[in-house]
Amino acid sequence: MNECSLCFSRNLKLFFESDRKNLIRNYFRCEVCKLVFVPADFHFDENQEKNRYLEHENFPYDPEYRKFLNRLKSQIDPLIDINSMGLDFGCGPSPTLSLMFEEDGLKMNVYDKYFADEKSCLDELYDFVVCSETIEHFKDVKFEFDRLFKLLKPNGVLGLMTSIFYEEIEFSDWHYKLDPTHIAFYSPQTMGFIESLWDWKIILKKNNIVIFKKD
Repeated sequence: MNECSLCFSRNLKLFFESDRKNLIRNYFRCEVCKLVFVPADFHFDENQEKNRYLEHENFPYDPEYRKFLNRLKSQIDPLIDINSMGLDFGCGPSPTLSLMFEEDGLKMNVYDKYFADEKSCLDELYDFVVCSETIEHFKDVKFEFDRLFKLLKPNGVLGLMTSIFYEEIEFSDWHYKLDPTHIAFYSPQTMGFIESLWDWKIILKKNNIVIFKKD
């Protein structure tokens, strides 16, 4: 039986059924933490997932891509200083957000399961961690957020950018669910539930950006 990968509840509701060509899958909603997720039976395997990521045309010096990433960076900048050490978690094949911080003089590491699988980076502690368009790919949400929490120093900040599933969104029309590698969708209630599971607090919620601070 399916269970929520964040809170492990089996109190689930079949939320939406997609019958689109090349995207036949179900979406469930957890009635406890309000996470909407795609069950494992519909997940890509690792080769499919990696190939899908390679289709993204994101280039480090593309001004539009940098403008997009700056939506997150600009919210992190006031919370850190020049001596801060950061991690771009889920950096993709062309790390760019980390480069933007490095251009400001900060030290950065990058990690990505497929494109920068340097496990030693996960043994360090960081003043800040950024995840841009990453958490919607999490297969094991509880495990990944627990890992992010452990990567942060006390008073460290975690900056997330993902398309939040707000109440006014009609899920059947929502473009964000159409990427086959997008398998976890977070409502504001889900973010509040995540806040309650660990010793951190939400210090910013703005559009599709959430920033947590570790106590």
